[in-house]
Amino acid sequence: MSQKSSMHVARESDSRGVPAKCPNKSGEPLAEGMEGRRLSKENTERTAASQTQSWSNASNGLRGVREVAGKEKRIRFTALLHHVTVPLLQDSFYALKRNAAPGVDGMTWKEYETDLDRRLEDLHSRIHRGTYRAQPSKRAYIPKADGRQRPLGIAALEDKVVQQGVVTVLNQIYEEDFKGFSYGFRPRRGPHHALDALWVGIMRKEVNWVLDADVRDFFGTVVHEHLAKFVEHRIADQRILRLIRKWLRAGVSEEGHWSETEVGTPQGAVISPLLANIYLHYVFDLWAQHWRKHRTTGDMIVVRYADDIVLGFQHRADAERFLQEWRERMRKFGLDLHPDKTRLIEFGRCAANNRKQRGEGKPETFNFLGFTHMCGKTRKTGRFIVKRKTVPKRLSAKLKQLKEELRRRWHEPVDQLGRWLRSVVRGYFNYYAVPGNMDSLNSFRSQAIWQWHRALRRRSQKSRMTWKRFAPLVTCWIPSAKILHPHPNLRFDARHLR
Repeated sequence: MSQKSSMHVARESDSRGVPAKCPNKSGEPLAEGMEGRRLSKENTERTAASQTQSWSNASNGLRGVREVAGKEKRIRFTALLHHVTVPLLQDSFYALKRNAAPGVDGMTWKEYETDLDRRLEDLHSRIHRGTYRAQPSKRAYIPKADGRQRPLGIAALEDKVVQQGVVTVLNQIYEEDFKGFSYGFRPRRGPHHALDALWVGIMRKEVNWVLDADVRDFFGTVVHEHLAKFVEHRIADQRILRLIRKWLRAGVSEEGHWSETEVGTPQGAVISPLLANIYLHYVFDLWAQHWRKHRTTGDMIVVRYADDIVLGFQHRADAERFLQEWRERMRKFGLDLHPDKTRLIEFGRCAANNRKQRGEGKPETFNFLGFTHMCGKTRKTGRFIVKRKTVPKRLSAKLKQLKEELRRRWHEPVDQLGRWLRSVVRGYFNYYAVPGNMDSLNSFRSQAIWQWHRALRRRSQKSRMTWKRFAPLVTCWIPSAKILHPHPNLRFDARHLR
């Protein structure tokens, strides 16, 4: 059977409101019937060979979904749940974090792995029979860099597995729809790709004004009705839509008390990043792309990472008009821009000279994905360059966290403590070791060394840890600061060959 015959797709509804089915070009019977057909019970006794063959067929089917989604932008997919197979659920399970906190079910990853085949067969059967029930998210809080608490929703383990499987299927469609300037929580894209795109855009385009924007409490204010309509633009499989509604309405459990969730998506849920991208794709991305093509009078760049958005404009009038119309559009969909975190600043190759002529100070800076972006000059030629350094609040928060963890690990063996500290320093360097950020890297390393030395000295009053005894430990365990990331233009050009 051909790949295309294993799924149903529907074009825009006809005049009677009935979705028109895409013809089965292969001439073979369709793999699944219409919506509402009662599914037969699956055979739960599968051999390893049949599971391997099933996973191969499933991956081929997903590639077929992506091909159709790329060719037909207005098609609505009516049969997708059959792609959620036992091998896909198994792959989704192993994609989860092993040491993640358990949800309301109390089930850990290790516990679920015991008798995994039987558990996944049962879960798969419940999904396709319609008896699967989503459990409420467990409320937890993590500290933010500004001292506030960020609410998280920890989903039950089975909910994570099913959500991961559905995300894998839906990504085949939406990765063909999402715009190039959207970088948050997408396959083969990360924060450094967004940082590269922003740096290259400012350096190569006529950018004189930067609009640094943040959506206020985005994950907590997503309107479910709007989200459902956006998803239905591409998804007509009622079983997938019911799963999404179950997760949105599952509610939150905090200290044993359940509360209903009428708006928002739980931060921490596997499905939430994809739903957030779908919401902003229709609310912002498509509108911003149309605005850039038809409304602006000069150059304009857009970089979005989830709800963190930076735009660059050649003309101030364009930036101010865009911001005014953007606020109005966001309000139509229940969103609002954060008044304190949304700023229009003069930034670019001409900003320093223009401000100097007006008798003003240095150009303002803005923060994006943990880095403070500044207008600077190269040492040799004195040409304009965008410089980046770690946001001071992020650096202070990380050092504070390090100090608290050292206090908790007070009496661990020195080699065990050194091994852990090395992983922390390496993790910090892996993200922040970008060109031009050497001072922040050295600052973090020296502060980490000083805190470790202080902790070792205070462990015992009999044998003090002198710097002479401590120096070999630093050489052994603490890596030296060095730049690990290439220059933004090199990585950007390697990814975008055009």
